[in-house]
Amino acid sequence: MLSSWVEARTTVQTTVVSLTVGLAALAGLALWTSLSMQQAAAHLHELNEVSDRWGLVVQNVDVADHALTDYVRSGTPVMSQPLATAAGAANDSLLWLRENGAPADVRAATIVTDLYRDFSVLLRQTVGAPDTATAMQKADQAELTLASLRKQLSTVVQLKRLETSDYLRSAELRNGNLRFAALVAFLVDLGLVGLCGVVLLGHRHHILRQAAKSEHEAMHDALTGLANRTLLTQRTTQAIRRSDQTGDPLGLFLIDLNRFKPVNDTLGHAFGDRLLQLVATRLTGAVREVDTVARLGGDEFAVLLPSVSTAANALLVAERVHRALDEAATLDGLSVDVGCSIGVALYPTDSADAHELLKHADIAMYAAKRARAGTTVYEPGLEQHGEAQLTVISDLRRALDQAELVLHYQPKADVRTGEVCGAEVLCRWQHPRLGLLGPDRFIPAAEETGLIEPLTRYVLDHALAQCRSWHLDGRDVPISVNVGAQCLQDRTFPDQVVDSLRRHGLPPDLLTLEITESAIIADPHRATDVLTRLRELGVRLSIDDFGTGYSSIAYLRTMPVHEMKIDRSFITNMRSDPSSSAITRSLLGLAHNLELEVVAEGVEDDRTWAALAALGCDIVQGYGLSKPLPAAEFAAWLENRVLAELITTAD
Repeated sequence: MLSSWVEARTTVQTTVVSLTVGLAALAGLALWTSLSMQQAAAHLHELNEVSDRWGLVVQNVDVADHALTDYVRSGTPVMSQPLATAAGAANDSLLWLRENGAPADVRAATIVTDLYRDFSVLLRQTVGAPDTATAMQKADQAELTLASLRKQLSTVVQLKRLETSDYLRSAELRNGNLRFAALVAFLVDLGLVGLCGVVLLGHRHHILRQAAKSEHEAMHDALTGLANRTLLTQRTTQAIRRSDQTGDPLGLFLIDLNRFKPVNDTLGHAFGDRLLQLVATRLTGAVREVDTVARLGGDEFAVLLPSVSTAANALLVAERVHRALDEAATLDGLSVDVGCSIGVALYPTDSADAHELLKHADIAMYAAKRARAGTTVYEPGLEQHGEAQLTVISDLRRALDQAELVLHYQPKADVRTGEVCGAEVLCRWQHPRLGLLGPDRFIPAAEETGLIEPLTRYVLDHALAQCRSWHLDGRDVPISVNVGAQCLQDRTFPDQVVDSLRRHGLPPDLLTLEITESAIIADPHRATDVLTRLRELGVRLSIDDFGTGYSSIAYLRTMPVHEMKIDRSFITNMRSDPSSSAITRSLLGLAHNLELEVVAEGVEDDRTWAALAALGCDIVQGYGLSKPLPAAEFAAWLENRVLAELITTAD
């Protein structure tokens, strides 16, 4: 509590202001004391000067008195000269007192002057008397006047002494008070200086703690408290120096959570943050104290392993990390599974410095995600593929922004009538350097990096725009759009679809969304919720590539879908491979029993078409009908097919 008060900004400001005021007061008191002493000295000088003048008057009167006495005793003319000289000798002093003295001195000097004038006149008359008797008479009168004069001068001198004493006492008292006030101010200022020192020292400690805190925050992740990329790089560089000295290899893991994004998007960022904190705790518990666990951002973590010795030891640690993160996390009563992919790089086996070590671990991690291998140790062959993959990801972001992705349309036809009943939308990438790329070159990268969602929105929006254009030309062509697995984890996806349909002014039954088995199996409950909403909105749903994924027949019963697409691997071989034919027949029966429409992919020739028709298939799609075409070529192809059908009907 006290330390908080000392370190408070208001305390520092108040202390500094108080010290400033105290020092100013002390300086003021010193100045006041100095001025007071100067004033007292000046006044004392005036008093002394006045006293000296009165002293001269007294002295002159005494001289005159002595001269008069000597003259009376001797009675000789010789002694008359000093008496004549003494008469009127104090006139100058009395004049000065009347002109320069204080009011009391002026009044006293006026009274004394009158008496002194009479005294001086009698002295002169004594000296100038014609005979001794007259001289003695004037001398007696002068003695009487002198007594009154002395009495008056004695009173004046006593009063001046009293005045001087009183003034000295008052001056001493005043100066004593000023000295006491100065002492108090000095002691207060001394206390304020001490307090200011304490406050400034406390503030310095606060600043040092803040600097340490800022340094810690600059080197650690705010959410998890783990080391961040900067601190990881520093410690990796230090570990490499030690490795160069000791010869012990070191390892670096780059860890990416596999299913964090759907959890974060569905359950909210607050839940996702708590999950990341739990992951950080588990990671820290799975490694040694000398190892450094860092969060690089998002759901990406790293572990630095000094003195790992061999790749086998690194894999043992990776296995412990997998066990720690594969365990279901329970938060707020919800149990979620995330899992992870780990890329491992070693120094000096794989890398020459910290930057290269992190880069190679990153490449190995992406390889682990692609292969779903859990853990992958870096090897030189991965780098070329990894760099190409990173280039594809970077270019794909630009492609979405600059509309480099183009859509091709592959028609679907009714098996029985041959009439075109729709088209599947297939995405191609018109790469400015590599030319036209098929989906296998960029869709996997989009799924790994989360770009599949904006890619799906891009395809959906442009496909619906084309469908609207055909509608305005008088042709209603239902379209099928492939949907990534992540879209089925996003509960806002149905709203996005409805918004696109509304924006382009199309009815929902012109749109079919194709989903894979694996997208459903990943999280059946959430997928069911999203698909149910889409079906309620009037959008058609199709299971794509059925039979190639997980065993999902149990889920198929409850999925709110309209059609099933049998994978081309079965259709292409059905006439030459009895097993493929049997599987195709079984899937057709299963779908029809579940009241689903069946689309056969990969129909390459008329004989396969006829075989499917005989088995009761509903719709065919493949190169036997047409390859995927750009929108303009598809429209021309469709126009020619309609004309051909009209001609055939006319014949």
